[in-house]
Amino acid sequence: MKNPLYIRIKSQERHIPVYVGKGLEKQLVHWLNEIYPQHAVFAIMDDHVYSIYAQRVRDHLLAHPGFKKILKFPAGEFSKNRRTKSVLEDQLLSARAGRDTVLLAMGGGVTGDLAGFVAATLHRGIPLIHVPTSLLAQVDSSIGGKVGINHQQGKNLIGAFYQPAAVFSDIRYLRTLPRDEFINGLAEVIKYAVILEPSLIDFLENHRERILAREEDTLLEIVSLCVSLKIRVVEKDEKEAGYRSILNFGHTVGHAIEKLTDYRTKHGMAVATGMRVALKLSHQLLGYPFSQVQRICRLLDGFELREIQVHSLQFHELWNAILSDKKARQQTPRFTLMRSLKEPALFYPVKQEELKYAVGG
Repeated sequence: MKNPLYIRIKSQERHIPVYVGKGLEKQLVHWLNEIYPQHAVFAIMDDHVYSIYAQRVRDHLLAHPGFKKILKFPAGEFSKNRRTKSVLEDQLLSARAGRDTVLLAMGGGVTGDLAGFVAATLHRGIPLIHVPTSLLAQVDSSIGGKVGINHQQGKNLIGAFYQPAAVFSDIRYLRTLPRDEFINGLAEVIKYAVILEPSLIDFLENHRERILAREEDTLLEIVSLCVSLKIRVVEKDEKEAGYRSILNFGHTVGHAIEKLTDYRTKHGMAVATGMRVALKLSHQLLGYPFSQVQRICRLLDGFELREIQVHSLQFHELWNAILSDKKARQQTPRFTLMRSLKEPALFYPVKQEELKYAVGG
C-alpha cells in the first residue's frame, strides 16, 4: 500500500492522513490500535452498506479491544436530517459513548455528512474516521471537513467544519456499488477535470471503458489524483472564505434541482446538469471557449450523466431555491464560473434573465 497523502491544517497544526488503496481493513484496525488503543469504537452505516459489509467490518473491528457496535440508519438523502441525527445520538449515549469514543463513518456522502456532524457535536467533538464506500465520497465529500444535515429550506444549511482524524479510501468497496451510484460519483471527478486539471479530461476520454468496467488500477489513479486536488484546495482555504468555493462549480443549480425534486435526483446527476448550466453561463458571460463547453458536455454524455431538463421545472421555483442556497449574497445568486482553463470566477453574480437563458427557460 502507498504511503498516505496528508491534509495539512495550518490553523490546527494537524496533518491528517488519507490512505488510498486496496483492501485497507487490516490497515485501519492496526491504525486504530496504534492511535486510539484505549478508546471505545463505534461505526455508523446506512442499512444498504450494513447489509453488505457489517459482518466483514465487525470481524475486523473485533481485533480492537474497544469495539462496541455498529449503528445503522435508513439509506438515502432524506435521512440527512435532525431526526436521524438525534436517533443516532440517543443510541450512542445509551451505549455510554463518552469523550473517549472514536466514530467510524462508513458509507457514502450522506453517511459521512451525518455521522460526521454527530461526531462534531457529541461531547463537543469526538474523533472521527471516514471510511468512504462510494466514489463520490472517496473523491470529494470525505476530504475537507464539511459535515452537516439538510433543512427544508435547502441542502447542507446546518452543519460545521470538522476535520477527521484520518480517511481510509478502499477502492475495492466500489465493486459492490450500484451502477447508478458509481456514475453519480463520476460527476465530481469531471468537476475536478474542468476546474483544476485539464489533463484529467484527456485521461477520462481515453480510459472511458476501463473506468466504467471499474478496473482497480485505473480507479486507484483517479481517486488518488482527485484526493490530491481537493487537498490542495482545502489547504489553501479550509473554511471556504474564498478559493475553496471553486469546488462549488455546478452545485448552485445542482443543489436547487435536488431540493425541487425532493432529493429523488442523485447529487451527481444534479451537479452534472448544474455544470452544463455553469458552462453555458461561463461562455455567455465570460467568454469561456464554446469548444470546451461542447467537449465537457460530450464527456458527461459519455459517462451517462445525461442532462436533466431544467426548463421543465418552474423557473421561479428554481430561482427561489437558488436564493435560499448558502452561497447567495444580498439576495443574489453567486455562481462559480470559469473564465478559461484553470481560471475561475468565484462568487459571480448572475441575474434572473441570464440564468433563464442558460437553462433554456
